[in-house]
Amino acid sequence: MKLANGLLLDNRAGKIALGLLVPLLVVGLWQAAGPNGSLFGGVLPTPDRVWQAWKVWAFGPAGMGLNPYSGTWLDNALFSTERVAKGFGVAILVGVPLGIAIGWWRLAAGAFDPTIQVLRPIPITAWLPFSIAVFGIRDMGSVFLIALGAFYPIVINTTQGARGIDKNWIRAALMMGAKPLDVLARVVLPASLPSIFTGLRVGLGIGWTAVIVSEMVAVKSGLGYVLWDAYYVGRMDVVIADMASIGLLGFLSDRLIIAIENWVLGWHRLQSFQA
Repeated sequence: MKLANGLLLDNRAGKIALGLLVPLLVVGLWQAAGPNGSLFGGVLPTPDRVWQAWKVWAFGPAGMGLNPYSGTWLDNALFSTERVAKGFGVAILVGVPLGIAIGWWRLAAGAFDPTIQVLRPIPITAWLPFSIAVFGIRDMGSVFLIALGAFYPIVINTTQGARGIDKNWIRAALMMGAKPLDVLARVVLPASLPSIFTGLRVGLGIGWTAVIVSEMVAVKSGLGYVLWDAYYVGRMDVVIADMASIGLLGFLSDRLIIAIENWVLGWHRLQSFQA
């Protein structure tokens, strides 16, 4: 047991070290390329200046007159995270049941799938004027755009998961006396979960993209708003610190989805291992 635990820890440490290799290399080269604190004629600040800007943004005294961003990082990060959580939750509540229905019932597929395929290519940015016209400069507009962006990968992956089930499983359940609703709950839904979680991960990433786009225009708070405001006033150090914050929050939320997936789909990993 001790040996197994040691090997597991070594494996995790190796993965972490490997994952940090490329970012550290990029940051090191970036820092070395700008000995005067910036690159490209002063447009792009070096990582040390970005780090200093982030520390003031995160831990500086709030309401600092000379630096309006001081001490506001946590509030803006929470605003963006809350909007993503709301929009993502709406996308799950609508996309998963609809995807199961489209993949399981021909009537639902004929009724809903053509409309989804027509609307899906429209980019989130094209919905911005509609969102502002309907919801105004408020949180609801941002939540709508996030939900819309996350909805499509969730519903499509769920549909594919429901359609790709081994028909022998369904025949076996029906032969054992299972009713259609039992088949749906005990065969179709569990077998679709790997595809559903794939859709959740893709949808969550699009949700973070959508929140930044919406906060640039549709609301007046959050990381997207700070990103655009900092660019407008020429604070590229804050812009890059904002971009890094978005990436980190997106990464952490993706890790959360993976952790839930590993917990829910323990049976699937065991089945794959035995196969």
